[in-house]
Amino acid sequence: MPTPPSASLAFEDLVETFAFLDDWEDRYRHIIDLGRAMPPLDEAFKVPALKVQGCASQVWLRPTPAGDTYDFQGESDAQIVRGLIAVLHCLYAGLPVGDVAAIDAPAQLARLGLTEHLSSQRSNGLRAMVQRIRETAV
Repeated sequence: MPTPPSASLAFEDLVETFAFLDDWEDRYRHIIDLGRAMPPLDEAFKVPALKVQGCASQVWLRPTPAGDTYDFQGESDAQIVRGLIAVLHCLYAGLPVGDVAAIDAPAQLARLGLTEHLSSQRSNGLRAMVQRIRETAV
């Protein structure tokens, strides 16, 4: 039985960072800082075809695979959601395209404790973003 693919090294680093942060206020700040550090998405890509449905905030994800390696750009009008996009970028970017759909995103994100600290709207939006990523990595 083949071993399922694991998260990227950047995500493993994020898991370690979260282990050192004492409380959720610090973790939220870190997520927001990750989002602020992401390059902005060019306005030309903020189009309906790249908009993620199911998010309370406006979210755009643009796949940018390079050969067999998956990558994407993303943006949101909400700081925390932009940070969640950065978390997903840590999880998926740099993986072989064929491994993206096999990543157990809920289990990986649970390692950060996100599932119990996000509102139901944010959780639904996060699931919609994961679904879009999986759909575009084919």
